[in-house]
Amino acid sequence: MRRRAAAAVLLLAVATGCTSGPSLENRGEVTAPPGDSKHLVVGSAGFTESDLLAQMYMLLLKKAGYGAEILSVANRELYEPALESGQIDVVPEYAATFADWLNAKKNGADAPPVGSPDLATTMKALRTLATPRGLTVLDPGKAVDQNAFAVAASYAAQHRLKTLSDLGKSGLKVRLAAGDECVQRPYCAPGLKKVYGIDVTGVDPKGVGTTQAKKAVQSGQDQLVLTTSTDATLDDFGLVLLEDDKHLQNADYIVPVVNRARAGSEGVAAALGRLNAVLTTEDLASMNEQVDSWRRLPEDVAQAYLHSKGLL
Repeated sequence: MRRRAAAAVLLLAVATGCTSGPSLENRGEVTAPPGDSKHLVVGSAGFTESDLLAQMYMLLLKKAGYGAEILSVANRELYEPALESGQIDVVPEYAATFADWLNAKKNGADAPPVGSPDLATTMKALRTLATPRGLTVLDPGKAVDQNAFAVAASYAAQHRLKTLSDLGKSGLKVRLAAGDECVQRPYCAPGLKKVYGIDVTGVDPKGVGTTQAKKAVQSGQDQLVLTTSTDATLDDFGLVLLEDDKHLQNADYIVPVVNRARAGSEGVAAALGRLNAVLTTEDLASMNEQVDSWRRLPEDVAQAYLHSKGLL
């Protein structure tokens, strides 16, 4: 009940514009020292991976002596303003995606994207956009969740495919199972053609990484599926990822973003930074699988992982 009540208060405050973040007149100036509140709210976007990361953040903060709880707000349009206002103190984010989202918020939906395949360039753009909003972007770790492309394992073996370059060089015609927007997005069908020379004959609009899309590739109806690099169910469909060896995809490394006035301290950064040294993309995919396929609870999976790495 407490979480539901907190969520209701949060949504009401955001909807009515009640914030305690930097005023519009003062944005761009960061004058107050970073805060170190002893009770922190960790935001989750409500999907498996975000729940797992939020659970790990909460446990690490508690280990460091902070009180912490999780609030799930599934819509970035709601949780990002709540982060600015201090109703949420910490969220796990994706560097390039969040940079582009803040850029669109500031400069309009048609603004040229600022996220890129280069992590340093992306982080610089992200921090430039986040700082005037009272947000601090902590250092990224090793784990990245970005668009990825998979084929049937039998298809890969037959044509000796390990990378997207291999697929382009093969000259094979491929039908791509993805979302509708893949037809136009530069990191999807157009990028596959331009960067890799892949002969994409059409996009089958079955969604990103959906069961329907994977089954279409498994059956041979389609040859390539758009999914994510932490998709834990590929083995279930007999699929394998092809390496993005020319780095078409943006640098969507996982980064903690905090409200500077409440959680910008070195203590918070150190607590969350402990995860950076150990968490990999493969680890995250494994945890996703435990929740999505094995039906384990995110809190149990997160706790077991941190214990296995000596962080709890």
